[in-house]
Amino acid sequence: MKISDMNWMQVEAYLRSDDRAIIPLGSTEQHAFLSNAVDSILSEKVAVDAAAPLGVPVFPVLAYGITPYFANYPGSVSLRMDTYARIITDMLDSLATTGFRRFLFVNGHGGNSPGQTAALEWLNSHPDCRVRWHNWWSAPATMGKVQAIDPVASHASWMENFAWTRLPNIGMPSTQKPMADLDKLKTVGSEAAKAMLGDGNFGGHYQRPDEEMDAIWDVAIAETRALIEDGWAK
Repeated sequence: MKISDMNWMQVEAYLRSDDRAIIPLGSTEQHAFLSNAVDSILSEKVAVDAAAPLGVPVFPVLAYGITPYFANYPGSVSLRMDTYARIITDMLDSLATTGFRRFLFVNGHGGNSPGQTAALEWLNSHPDCRVRWHNWWSAPATMGKVQAIDPVASHASWMENFAWTRLPNIGMPSTQKPMADLDKLKTVGSEAAKAMLGDGNFGGHYQRPDEEMDAIWDVAIAETRALIEDGWAK
């Protein structure tokens, strides 16, 4: 259930019997022909879909992340690492104050990994809490399903092209884009990165059949739900 569908009294009642919270993390950045909010849309939806039968509240997605390499693409927003770390720990502080003790971050953007380090540091002063960090798209079962369908998959390619990340009346190229040199990409600034990437797809087809995408989504939901349900023992 979404925390936006609850009032504070309902949350208080929930906390009498459970202390889990789910926090989706995304980014606002270029995704070629897809929505700039792909990472936010996907992390929040997989969290909500996974939590639906469990009654665990899902907080609104943190829609901004760390993405300095896309700074030259209009509409991309990047937070500094120290800013992001403070946001993560401020959220944990706030939720722990009111009684939440078990936190699952459902992350949709690789650049947000410093947030995991911040959460681990926070745990040192909160030994009664537990934090799990779930990169949903690269988790073993989900990525295994992606690779089984098409091993050439990357940022802004078909693997992120779901019915809910497409934009209306925007067509997709029918070609398979060659993979970018990702090692070289990590050595250059945002202006050179844009020149290397062009439309922003790192490589691969732009779209695959919806039935394949639905199959990936089913695996992602099951994998995420398992983390919400199990493995919280202290």
